Amino acid sequence: MTLVAVALGVVMVSLDGTVVHIANPTIARDLGSSMTGLQWVTNGYLLALAVTLIVGGKLGDRFGRRKLFVIGVAGFAIASLGCGLAPSTAALIAFRVLQGLAGACLVPNTLAILRSTFPSSELNRAIGMWSAASALAAAAGPIVGGLLVEYLSWSAIFVVNVPIGLAAAALAVRWADESRAPGRDRFDIVGAGVLAGALFVLVWALTGTPGRGWWRWAAGAVAALVLLAGFVIRQRRFSAPLLPLSLFRSRALSVGVVLLVTGNVALYGVLFSIGLYMQNVNGYTPLETGVRLLPLMAMFMVSSPLGGRLTERLGSRWPLALGMALLAASFFGLVGLSADSPYSRQWPCLVLLGLGMGMVVVAGTEAVVGTAPVQHGGVAGGLQTTANQLGGVLGTTVFGTVIATIVARTLPAELDSADVPDAIAEQVVTHMGLAEQGIAPLGAQMNDLAATITRATEHAFMSGMHTVMWIGAGIALLSALLALLIPARRQGRVGA
Repeated sequence: MTLVAVALGVVMVSLDGTVVHIANPTIARDLGSSMTGLQWVTNGYLLALAVTLIVGGKLGDRFGRRKLFVIGVAGFAIASLGCGLAPSTAALIAFRVLQGLAGACLVPNTLAILRSTFPSSELNRAIGMWSAASALAAAAGPIVGGLLVEYLSWSAIFVVNVPIGLAAAALAVRWADESRAPGRDRFDIVGAGVLAGALFVLVWALTGTPGRGWWRWAAGAVAALVLLAGFVIRQRRFSAPLLPLSLFRSRALSVGVVLLVTGNVALYGVLFSIGLYMQNVNGYTPLETGVRLLPLMAMFMVSSPLGGRLTERLGSRWPLALGMALLAASFFGLVGLSADSPYSRQWPCLVLLGLGMGMVVVAGTEAVVGTAPVQHGGVAGGLQTTANQLGGVLGTTVFGTVIATIVARTLPAELDSADVPDAIAEQVVTHMGLAEQGIAPLGAQMNDLAATITRATEHAFMSGMHTVMWIGAGIALLSALLALLIPARRQGRVGA
């Protein structure tokens, strides 16, 4: 019953990570969101998670993991209700940030609760079930999101979290045992603030670059590096560090963190890009898009327990290398898509992506959580989930920004080469709510030029999408090589 409680908690968070991609175009139409606004609907949530997960894990270690889990579940349900009732893009982003903060209390303590509940001989299977529950939610997300958006509204994708949250909280209070780390160390508030600032500055710099110049990215990257350096110095000198740097003496843990980041860059970047491609280029409805994303999510669900078995037999090294190689193969396949590619050309790439991600997530989790000392279980859980969410933020941000940049540069030329009058071309680029994506909602209002404008915007979008897929392929290949740095033999079984 403890496993069911924490699984429901992670299901709620995972479901929210995938349903939003299906609802993005509908949210944009209803609330008048720009491309940058859409990015922050996703990134506000993921960033709030990423910058506070280690804090949530540390608080659980100190004050009680079950207590923080229940607080997180209740807060997530309340914030989800706020998202569903949000009247504007700004309000939606604000409630998404609150969701992320609540999730930061919830997620890292699920792993810490499992670590303290299950003996070493059963912990691998428990983590496999935990991962499978997350994958199942991710698999159901596009379908559930498509059904809710098409037959109810986009608000329903958030409100559905309320009953799930109530069930998780009730089960945890009734069945989960309380646990905490020994001792009462001081909490490093300064370190937490510096880390949060570094991650926020990095994502802020990346988001919205097309309209503000590359100086923004350079200045933000430098500021983020300075803050991260300050965080490391703080952790070395503080008597009770927020993130003990001694954890990174384990090569498996260090490489596992990096690969969880790069793997989620791939997953969230593709979900963000392919969702727009299917709905706004192929013309699928939200439900049709959800159904067509099912091979990716279904394979993610199937490959999670497979990744657990391979990791049990081989350690983290080879499952991580194989998973990253499959991600690279998926990206190479997606590079070949065109505006009129049939679905039969798309789904094999999604299958490869889901198969690879299942292996990466489970093996990466084992590398991080399985090598950390038991007393740092909450911090290790926070570190593992921080890597996941930071990868999601970077995937959405980098892929979205690169697409937006290329479309902003190529769309005027595409319209000019199609002999679209300058006055109309300027209106298309500046007026439409999703101009940066290469979508042409004005086409229906310009009957004589609709087909021409649509083709031009599709070509501009596809140029951006091809570029990000090449980037993703390169990242995945480098990650596969990096996985080989993990020792061939594990440094102890999970839970040891």
